[in-house]
Amino acid sequence: MVAKKETGKETTSKGRKESPSQKPAKTQKERMKQLIEEKMEKIRSQELTGEAAEKAKEKQPAKKEDKEMESGLKKEGAEAPSVARATFKREKAKPLPSTVFVTGKRKRAIARALFRPGKGIIKVNSVPIELVMPDMFRLKMMEPLMLIGDEWRKFDGKITVRGGGPSGQADAVRQVIARGLSELLGPEVRKTFLSYDRNLIVYDSRRTEPHKPPHSSWGPRRYKQRSKR
Repeated sequence: MVAKKETGKETTSKGRKESPSQKPAKTQKERMKQLIEEKMEKIRSQELTGEAAEKAKEKQPAKKEDKEMESGLKKEGAEAPSVARATFKREKAKPLPSTVFVTGKRKRAIARALFRPGKGIIKVNSVPIELVMPDMFRLKMMEPLMLIGDEWRKFDGKITVRGGGPSGQADAVRQVIARGLSELLGPEVRKTFLSYDRNLIVYDSRRTEPHKPPHSSWGPRRYKQRSKR
């Protein structure tokens, strides 16, 4: 069969030629490509100009004031400005305090402590920490002291604890000792405490789930066994 010829359109046995409605789509695509290429060229040109400006700045000679400063420092035997600034920053570091007042918390227990230079006597509610009973809570309180060796013996600590139970109070005392010693002895001691147990420095916000009625003595999630038959 020979395909028919119509006005404005030509067809063959293989297929039709592109209709005029399809041509604008191609032109739109070409325009979009052109726009994208133009934008890319603009960006490249901006980058090149920026690099050229930076290179030009680097090539520019130093100001007279900077040269005079450097020459004066060299004559006096002092360091260059950049080195001098770095040393000034190092010297500007804050000195470690000699006395510190800190607080520690665990559940409903709050511990407050005052550390000052002394002979290494730490008292909890007017009782030396070595005499606190029972042993489990005493060892828990003394954990920070065991971690750093004998460095803490340069200071005396007066600790008061209120609220909560014995376990919560022991955790609060433990935290207040760790916080006080980390401020007195520097950031390295703080790192050792954090690597051992994060709760030595950071407040622990966990709480037990309250018991629910009608059988609160059974526990917070307990309910009566149900039978479906």
